[in-house]
Amino acid sequence: MSDIPEASADSRTDNWQLQQIVNQLRTARDDWRTRNGRVSGEHGGRELPSRAAMRDILEALCGALFPMRLGPVDLREESEDFYVGHTLDVSLNALLAQARLELRYVARQHGENVSAADTHAVQLIQDFASALPVIRRLLDTDVLAAYHGDPAARSVDEVLLCYPGILAVIHHRLAHHLYRAGLPLLARISSEIAHSATGIDIHPGAQIGQSFFIDHGTGVVIGETAIIGERVRIYQAVTLGAKRFPADEDGQLQKGHARHPIVEDDVVIYAGATILGRITIGEGSTIGGNVWLTRSVPAGCNLTQANLLQQDDGCQK
Repeated sequence: MSDIPEASADSRTDNWQLQQIVNQLRTARDDWRTRNGRVSGEHGGRELPSRAAMRDILEALCGALFPMRLGPVDLREESEDFYVGHTLDVSLNALLAQARLELRYVARQHGENVSAADTHAVQLIQDFASALPVIRRLLDTDVLAAYHGDPAARSVDEVLLCYPGILAVIHHRLAHHLYRAGLPLLARISSEIAHSATGIDIHPGAQIGQSFFIDHGTGVVIGETAIIGERVRIYQAVTLGAKRFPADEDGQLQKGHARHPIVEDDVVIYAGATILGRITIGEGSTIGGNVWLTRSVPAGCNLTQANLLQQDDGCQK
């Protein structure tokens, strides 16, 4: 008897040769596991965190951070604390389950004790929970920066409800804590969920100061080792990327090197600017639209395509 469920009443013939395809897919999975030293059925259940689970967790955490704006439609202020408490209890327990999956996976990869990974996961999520009030206050500075930085914004509520840059930054603040705590896979999943929703790609390793505003946002890319100061504003299609990717003797890319820009306080970077490598954009500088930049600029610099062509240093003050 076939393992495939019977076809629907209006399609009794097997047009798709499903049993054959299923068998071939199983063979492909087994071949991959063999090549990578995996034993089929060794653990019985899911080995890695779930993107779908993390999406639900992040949505719940957004609601807990901003309950009257991002929480349920029928929430009232008198039940706000109950909602926040209940939502955090559910979402943090769900996050703990995902953290255990990541840490168990890493432990097995290194031949370490899986039970110790479970204990470590509890501590990490306790620390994450304790950090949520600080994250909320930091996000308040980002919301205000967006409101004060965009003349089209009519209220902070509009900013929080509508601006893709704010959604991306909320996810980043949460993901960055997970990244620094030693849960890089959960952090990366979190940032990629925001990337899919907004078109804004912020690696969770990037260090970003308070009052950060991404205006419009589509196409923004911020690399893993980027460091961004306070009160920085950037526009759509800005890239803070790496200039080159050094390889080792075997031709494999070297990882972990500082390779992305440092952007100091009070910098504005206009649409389409591409800033590459471990260079520094000095405090208070303005980088014009579509500028391609691979060298540091001093504080207070006003850099445009035009003055790049006209002056030796390309910098007006």
